[in-house]
Amino acid sequence: MPTHTIIDSHCHLDFEVFDADRQALIEHCHSLGISHFIVPGVSHRQWSKLITICADNLSLDLALGLHPMFMEQHQPSDIEALKWALTDYPAVAVGEIGLDFYDKSHDKTTQISLFTSQLELAIEFDLPVILHVRKAHDEVLKLLKQYPVKGGMVHAFSGNMQQAEHYQKRGFLFGAGGSITYPRASKTRDVFSQLAIESLLLETDSPDMPLKGQQGQRNTPKNLLTVLSTLAELRGEEESALAAASTANCQRLFNLNDRLVPQ
Repeated sequence: MPTHTIIDSHCHLDFEVFDADRQALIEHCHSLGISHFIVPGVSHRQWSKLITICADNLSLDLALGLHPMFMEQHQPSDIEALKWALTDYPAVAVGEIGLDFYDKSHDKTTQISLFTSQLELAIEFDLPVILHVRKAHDEVLKLLKQYPVKGGMVHAFSGNMQQAEHYQKRGFLFGAGGSITYPRASKTRDVFSQLAIESLLLETDSPDMPLKGQQGQRNTPKNLLTVLSTLAELRGEEESALAAASTANCQRLFNLNDRLVPQ
């Protein structure tokens, strides 16, 4: 029997790679003490499937958004569609949204326009946001000053402590995932060893962001247990304390109202 209950605060269980064994995987995760999953949207075309899957599984909660890595799929009309979807469905956040300037060829202006439009919707609907940020933390922080959303999650955070402090002032928490299992990710591991426990979330980003030694394999929420044990080792804290804190943090951030599936 699991000794603690934890939440995967960011995974893509709606993706096709899980179609063959999704329900069995969810049930297996429940047996391990992984009781709940936040599943963010990435594109308009995927929302319908995402909404259906979350409606059919009490342990899944959806977020709705337009991901910056799927720019070729987004249409100008998608922002209006997102507004109506947020009106009609019980999203716990606007996400996954943000800026990704890793690829120098990406159109920054179009990304920023899409991002700010979604920040405006988050403010309108009084929802937190789930941020995807690569090579753009300073730009995102500047925009958050202009668009004061009610906090959120910085998914797969890889910034420095100064940036983390700026996010914290704006009500943001930080997702610890597979990247912390890589010894070479020394900066990220150091930041997560220092962040206040009240700022921590556990995530897998399944099927992406694999653990060390599992590159090229499908990541799954089962690996959240390894993320937890790695984070506990980095911080010199008990797994049970980290599990309890991250679960409480996730419930508070996404207003889950203690919606944990009994084990």
